[in-house]
Amino acid sequence: MKEIDLITMDLRQFLMCLFLCTVFALSKPTEKKDRVHHEPQLSDKVHNDAQSFDYDHDAFLGAEEAKTFDQLTPEESKERLGMIVDKIDADKDGFVTEGELKSWIKHAQKKYIYDNVENQWQEFDMNQDGLISWDEYRNVTYGTYLDDPDPDDGFNYKQMMVRDERRFKMADKDGDLIATKEEFTAFLHPEEYDYMKDIVVQETMEDIDKNADGFIDLEEYIGDMYSHDGKADEPEWVKTEREQFVEFRDKNRDGKMDKEETKDWILPSDYDHAEAEARHLVYESDQNKDGKLTKEEIVDKYDLFVGSQATDFGEALVRHDEF
Repeated sequence: MKEIDLITMDLRQFLMCLFLCTVFALSKPTEKKDRVHHEPQLSDKVHNDAQSFDYDHDAFLGAEEAKTFDQLTPEESKERLGMIVDKIDADKDGFVTEGELKSWIKHAQKKYIYDNVENQWQEFDMNQDGLISWDEYRNVTYGTYLDDPDPDDGFNYKQMMVRDERRFKMADKDGDLIATKEEFTAFLHPEEYDYMKDIVVQETMEDIDKNADGFIDLEEYIGDMYSHDGKADEPEWVKTEREQFVEFRDKNRDGKMDKEETKDWILPSDYDHAEAEARHLVYESDQNKDGKLTKEEIVDKYDLFVGSQATDFGEALVRHDEF
């Protein structure tokens, strides 16, 4: 119980810090809150294979992993790449398809999410059974707060818990109130999972819809990202956002955003960078033009995928086999 108390005490301090940071941010008239969940870019490098394959390296391995590629010889790099190919070949048929490569690239780009889950997993898996139940999460996160009907920090923990429970149940596909690591990842990062997108929209609308009429009107939309003190003129970006709301957000021109319009706003259907990169890598490496890659074809083009550089990505794979 002492351990839980310490954890919940840390949580209270964290939440208070987060609250104060939010208040401070919203008090500045030029600050803009971004609710949009963009499709991540695969690299900040220019994609020009005539210059270098740096973009492809970032896309294939993730930018952070690609930074450590300067220690291996070409022979070592090829050997490590062969190990990675075995992981990419999900159905173990000896070929890497465009779909498998796309999945791998998305995996590499989201490694930061998996690391975040790994860092939190031990904290919540109290009985160390490799699963996290709703009771475990609730007890660790809220603990004794639920016994205090009037906390002095101003947070409504019971309301927060209800919201968390709703999201937990949505992430829990089999409905047993016990989360696998994949389900817990969906709980912590719902914007990354198609079946969780409705809850992302619902939570966003609840945050912004101050009059609780089930819609987001123009003033609620602006008020979420800009705090007007009544003295200064609105910044230009605020005027632009008003125009964006009228011209693009409110598609049916009824003066407010409904659920679908809000979804189009915060979860835009962007260009699929992973799919385009997977297609590019297959095109450049597919020597016999059969639409799929063998390990030999990939290793022969090792400089396109990883270059002659060092990586500890093989070890990272061992840590993330469950994904």
